[in-house]
Order: sequence, then C-alpha cells, then structure tokens
Amino acid sequence: MDLSTADPDTALDALDRRLICALQVDGRAETGRIAEVLGVSARTVTRRLARMQQAGVLRVVRMPDVEDAAVGALLLRVRVLRGTVDAIARALADRPDVPFVDVMLGGQEIGAVMLSGVGARDRLLYGQLPATAAVTDTTTHAVLHAFADAGQWQAGYLDADEAAALARPAAPRPAAPPPLDELDRVLLARLAEDARQSHAALAAAVGAPESTVRRRLHRLDDAGLLRTHATVDPRLLGMAVDANLWLDVPPGRLAEIGTALARHPQVHGVFATSGPANLMATLFCPDHGGLYRFLTDTLGPLGVARAETAIVARAVKRAGVPLQRPGVRG
Repeated sequence: MDLSTADPDTALDALDRRLICALQVDGRAETGRIAEVLGVSARTVTRRLARMQQAGVLRVVRMPDVEDAAVGALLLRVRVLRGTVDAIARALADRPDVPFVDVMLGGQEIGAVMLSGVGARDRLLYGQLPATAAVTDTTTHAVLHAFADAGQWQAGYLDADEAAALARPAAPRPAAPPPLDELDRVLLARLAEDARQSHAALAAAVGAPESTVRRRLHRLDDAGLLRTHATVDPRLLGMAVDANLWLDVPPGRLAEIGTALARHPQVHGVFATSGPANLMATLFCPDHGGLYRFLTDTLGPLGVARAETAIVARAVKRAGVPLQRPGVRG
C-alpha cells in the first residue's frame, strides 16, 4: 500500500496500532470486548476503527483455512520488461483467483499467489502470460505445505495476556469440512469483502432472519471457516521492509525449519514449495539492518544452505484486497 499522503512513521499512534493488533487476533471481535481488554472506551474504539477504515488504511476480510488454501496454491514470480510492471501487476490483481500481488524492488519482477482450478491455471500460465510481450519469464512454485500464512501474523503491540483475552477459543479442526449450502456461501463471500459486518447487517443483506445468520456463522466458525486478516500497510506498524526469502534447506529438516520460522514474530508466511527453492518465507522487518540480522541470527543457526532475498517495493493486493493510495486523516 503506497500511502502517498501519510507519513508511515507517524500516521498511526500507539492506540491505533494496538487496535489493529486486536483485529489481527480476532477480526470479528466486538467493540466492547476490544475496549475492555485495551482499557479504553467503546466509543473510542468505534471512532478510531471507523477513521482507519474510511481512510482506507485498515480492512478486515475473511481468509480461507490455511491448510485448505495451500492445496493447489501457486507462487508466481513474473519477470517483465522495465516500465511495464504496473500494467501487469494490475492485470493480475484484477483476477479473483489471485489474492496477493507484490511488485519487487527493481521494478522488473512481480510476486503473486494464485488459487484456482486447473483450467484457469493453465490458461494463465500457458496462454495469457506467454502471449504478453511484456512478460519475459515466469517461474511457478506449487505450495506443498503451509506452515503459516498472513492471517496468523500479529504485529506485537499487545502483551500475551491481552492477546489471550481477545483470542477465540481453540477448536479442534474437523475431520472433514462441513457441507455448505447457498446461504453459507453467500455469507462467506460477504465476509471475504468485510469480515466485521454485524449479524444484523448480514441478515439484511442476505434476506435471512438474524437468528439464522447468527447460528450459521457459529457453525462456520466452529469449522474453522471464519479466519480473518487485518489488511494494513506494515510500515504503519513500524515494519518498513517486506521481504520474500527463497530458501534451500535439507529435505530431512524441511518440517523442522518451516515450523521454527512460522513461530518467528517477524514472519508472516512460510510454505514448502516445489522448484529450485524448497521453502519460501515472507517477513516484515523494521529496516534493512533488521533484515540482515534475521538472515545472520535466525537463518544462519537453522542451517539454511542458500537464501535468495527479494524485497517488496510495493504491495498491490493483499488477502484479496486491492490496495489504494489513501491518507490518514482526523
């Protein structure tokens, strides 16, 4: 997100950041519960969240289950001619099956995540991208396993007790996903656009009794289908550097290293992949010095054989949300 009219270091104050962290823990947390845990008034919470949402700084959306989303997911690295990156990035971001799009530092590579069936995948990879003169090369990595994704990352402005007070009770993952009818699918689609819609607002939108909507959402939540993601420019949370690490690790230690990285507070995604790199990690750092320390102090002791570091210059789309150029006001 390129905040052209906001200073990333000062646009959000400490309480704003704590409110965002509360929504990272539970994107559907009620205003009163957030207020109680953070020790502020419900009116303050409502006003602050409304200001950030209206300014386009914050948006909370529903994300697919991390394990389900990993099945069939592709990580794309698209090389383009200089000067064409914006057009290609926008074209990828316009696709509903591409929830994440980043422009990498240097302006000649785009990183993207694709979630689609074989037909749409093949049309893009073997037809549309090769037929585009601006695209010079595409590398495709299949996700084999997801250790962590963006929906699980928290910026760290809450202490452990506050985060625990806001967290939903852990529920065992069902052996099989529940059958979904049309109402379930409509509700999930609406929450994918705005996960903070109230039961009353959802009921009015879908034309169902509020009690029915409340019951359905409770069932979907129990099934792990109401994971949320608070989409915000990481610079506003003190993280100026967003980097993708393509790692080569010993196959026998893939699970161990992937799990260790997923626990690191700066890491917001870890995936075992096909291709020349067998592990991909995404992380936020306060500055380039922080990225250097991560490489030396975290990756080094883990025994990573090779690490390619690609720095994100600009996020175009995150968790299905196209990112605009808003400023923070009021």
